[in-house]
Amino acid sequence: MTNPTRPIYMDYQASTPCDPRVLEVMLPFFGARFGNPHSVHHSQGQQAEAAVEQARTQVADLIGAEAREIVFTSGATEANNLAIKGAARFLKARKPHVITCVTEHKCVLESARRLEGEGIRVTYLPVGGDGLIDLGRLAAAIGAETALVTLMAVNNEIGVIQPIAEIGALCREHGVLFHTDAAQAAGKIPLDVQAMNIDLLSISGHKMYGPMGIGALYVRRRPRVRLEPLFDGGGQERGLRSGTVPAPLAVGLGAAAAIAQEEMAAESVRLTALRDRLLARVRAQIPDVHLNGDAGRRIPGNLNLGFPGIEAEALIRDLPGLAVSTGSACTSASVEPSYVLRALGLPEGLARSSLRLGLGRPTTQDEVDRAAEMIVAAVARQRAGEPAIAE
Repeated sequence: MTNPTRPIYMDYQASTPCDPRVLEVMLPFFGARFGNPHSVHHSQGQQAEAAVEQARTQVADLIGAEAREIVFTSGATEANNLAIKGAARFLKARKPHVITCVTEHKCVLESARRLEGEGIRVTYLPVGGDGLIDLGRLAAAIGAETALVTLMAVNNEIGVIQPIAEIGALCREHGVLFHTDAAQAAGKIPLDVQAMNIDLLSISGHKMYGPMGIGALYVRRRPRVRLEPLFDGGGQERGLRSGTVPAPLAVGLGAAAAIAQEEMAAESVRLTALRDRLLARVRAQIPDVHLNGDAGRRIPGNLNLGFPGIEAEALIRDLPGLAVSTGSACTSASVEPSYVLRALGLPEGLARSSLRLGLGRPTTQDEVDRAAEMIVAAVARQRAGEPAIAE
């Protein structure tokens, strides 16, 4: 049973708790096994190096890559910056064009804008009302000067899954690099960089029950992808990401990847059932609730729901027992409607009324049922103009 004194957490797209099994594997590297993985002339360093390389293999196995194609970073934001800026700058003289999408994560959009300031042309593809890109539009946008297409695998707000395999095939056909931000996809849906023709892929530790402060970038070796590093230093990580690899965090990311690979299929079935149960219970009492984004092409643990006539910020304040958000954690301070929801063509009022509900590994059926009751009651209070419940 859920602890009734603690809010029910349903913001798993913002962050996930570190799995206790991951923490257990990490702890020795904060103490007795403290060696620098790059100090390989003594046993302490060699132990750390061996653990980091095992983690590299575990991350690679999750996405069908080779261990030597994995570059550890501080998170998906750095991985996205390295992939997008690194590839575009390396190819700028011959191919000064990048394609992305209007619903990408802020770090991708800001990287694209930085490149525009450097003279690189960027095409921002729209999405349909379901949140998905049109492959025909993408094909039409690719030209002789296109260096890179960067499109996220799973949207961090509405949870929709882009047609990654089809995008990869299209990019490979035109000789264009394909990068995908897989922060919300890795460990939740199957990914195979070979079958999907992915050249660059970004991962975040704390989105898949690993530690914060660690991520990874997959960089294809054959055909080889060349990147310009973001910063200079000792040349660690194949010269692409200088700086000491934090062994405890890397080990944690590896363990999280291994657990996700083993449990993904069963967890997907469980979360899909819980998600559908939550939606059905809310819809039974609030028939006009609006599901934002495609209903079918969606990760198991995500719902983005609009409640017409209600301000989402006010609704959240009326839900002190439920930890939810209005959208991306990277723009949570903004009072403007989500740019992702606006891109779907939603009226501003509906965009302002929408909540993101994220279910995760610790979510129980009891929590789902209680959350549905809380949401239904809060919406009723808001629509009746009654006072919010006290925290």
